[in-house]
Amino acid sequence: FKYLVDNITESEVNEEGGVLATGREACETIVEAEYHDGYKAHSPVEPHTATCYFEGDKLTMWASSQTPFGTREALAETFGMPKEKVHLKQNFLGGGFGGKIYNPQAIEVARIAKLSGKPVQLAYTRREEFFNDYFRPAAVVKSASGVDGEGKLKLWEFDIYCAGSRGTGLSYLYDIPNNRTRSFNKGDIHPFSTGAWRAPGNNTTTFARESQIDATAHAAGIDPLEFRLNNITNPEMKATLELAAETFNWNKEKADGHGYGISLGWDAGTYVAMIAEVKVDKATGHVQPVRVVCAQDMGQVVNPHGATVQTEGGITMGLGYALTEELEFDWGRVITRNFDSYHFTKFSMTPKIECVFVDKMDAAPQGGGEPAIICVGGAIANAVFDACGARVNRQPITPERILAAMG
Repeated sequence: FKYLVDNITESEVNEEGGVLATGREACETIVEAEYHDGYKAHSPVEPHTATCYFEGDKLTMWASSQTPFGTREALAETFGMPKEKVHLKQNFLGGGFGGKIYNPQAIEVARIAKLSGKPVQLAYTRREEFFNDYFRPAAVVKSASGVDGEGKLKLWEFDIYCAGSRGTGLSYLYDIPNNRTRSFNKGDIHPFSTGAWRAPGNNTTTFARESQIDATAHAAGIDPLEFRLNNITNPEMKATLELAAETFNWNKEKADGHGYGISLGWDAGTYVAMIAEVKVDKATGHVQPVRVVCAQDMGQVVNPHGATVQTEGGITMGLGYALTEELEFDWGRVITRNFDSYHFTKFSMTPKIECVFVDKMDAAPQGGGEPAIICVGGAIANAVFDACGARVNRQPITPERILAAMG
């Protein structure tokens, strides 16, 4: 993380308003923090694979690919063939999530088939899958926020390293007059290939923003729900949060060791408000997700069942990146090689999930495949803090990091 911050100096301002110095002067409480998010693997159950054969001047291929048209073009370019001679047969994937956009296995298997004159099937081993995958990039977010004596946000500084600005627009989320959001990016900064990972970048920035908002609310001594409602002027975001709070029953009494956490976000035209309940074992740092309520304003919900299962899938996948998924390295060697050391969400850590949608049958439909996942990390982190007082600013929120934050 230090390497990223020290070696990326070029930046662009994504959003700016007011004067930061004026905002600082207006604040009674200022919170500054840095948030880290490590590399993630897509870890599909089915690894990268492809089967192909040449028949005269025609290539036929079945590929585990999210981008069949792009893969077809890449094959045609590699072999100097017209696209009409490349027949790519699309089949169902055993998981993709952004990891099967690039498809180096398709080029490799076609080269082998061309050289051998035989039909060839290529499939990565699990070890090869972890080594050759385009990882989700590690990222850093530096943030400063401040409130006045009335609990109104007056200051917001948000510097993003390697995660981009997707979903960070304040107009969708909070009313903060003095603000600046900057992106620090450098394409070749990572020592290996990185790429898209479901709702690219928005997972990291939403985790950082909602952790920062929560920390600011607590520093000001204000309930996190009340604090957010007091600083939201966007009617869609406010209504979505109110629906989530009502469904969750925010003010209900907590059991011992339990905590509640809120996270808000915006992605693909959809407003998301998520509230999570977790139980934390203060002796071991183990986190057990208990319940997650996700409210969304996605315009007209054309297929309620489809919207629900996409939301459930996003939350389930998000729990892995929030709590357990982490790649480990020893210089050029990837230590994480299989599912014995890379843990995604299991049934045992899956909570009760409730999905509710704002009734907007007269509005245009918006995205439903990616928005829910962006809020999981922030909701879990804030619930962990509520349960045991551990403010963990790095994902995944592991037992070791919880115990260290508890002191």
